[in-house]
Amino acid sequence: MDFEKRVVVEAPIAKVWDLLLDPQVMAGCVPGTESVEVLSDTEYLATVKVKISFISARFTTRTTVLETRPPFYLKSEGTGEDSKVGSSLKQSSELTLAELPDERTEVTMKIRVEVFGRLGSFGLTVMKTKADRMWEEFGANLNARARAGKSATIDVSAAEGSASEGTEASREPIGNSSTLHAAPATLPLERPSPTHTPTARGAAKGSWWTRLMPGARVNNDLQDLQRLSTDIYIEVQKENSTVRVLWPAHGSRECVAWLKDYLK
Repeated sequence: MDFEKRVVVEAPIAKVWDLLLDPQVMAGCVPGTESVEVLSDTEYLATVKVKISFISARFTTRTTVLETRPPFYLKSEGTGEDSKVGSSLKQSSELTLAELPDERTEVTMKIRVEVFGRLGSFGLTVMKTKADRMWEEFGANLNARARAGKSATIDVSAAEGSASEGTEASREPIGNSSTLHAAPATLPLERPSPTHTPTARGAAKGSWWTRLMPGARVNNDLQDLQRLSTDIYIEVQKENSTVRVLWPAHGSRECVAWLKDYLK
């Protein structure tokens, strides 16, 4: 199967290049990544969980960077296997970056994937739908990470599932390499208490509202919000106020739990 995907990142090309070559950042951006082990400057071992239809697989993948032309081009190849579900994959990809006006960058990926075993039995349509969803989430996550560097109130390095702020992804020594446990793809999922829930007016700068939402601009009416295509959007009318919440899609369970608490 051959795919070609594009996404525009709201950051200069040099910064996007650095993000793409940072294993910790990619662990947080690529959907399903649970850990990344850095074997060398050009080799990485990752654990990635993927669900297609009714089958869930956890692939151990080995990726090798074959060629780079900073900051415009990167070529890599990799293999992966999940013996429990009897599936394996082989992929090769080419990543191209192009400068756009207003300090933006277009990222284009051409990828060829071969899937064998049980997962390989699914048709092209199913695989394409899965690839489209993963790429859309990856693009949103990469954009959120690029924007995070512009705001000190946003922390993308918290361990997944953590409600605290400023926690860096843990590193465990493995010989001369290290394991980078996947950080959440966008932002720490902080569950606000009802007493700190923002209303349509009067939320303070630096509140959990600004820490939760990438790129949110707080003003007196909280009307000017930057929404990602993958965000969960909730609007709740309570008493004389309206609460509007954007929540990263990968934190849907935490969002449901917060909403239940708030509506009690």
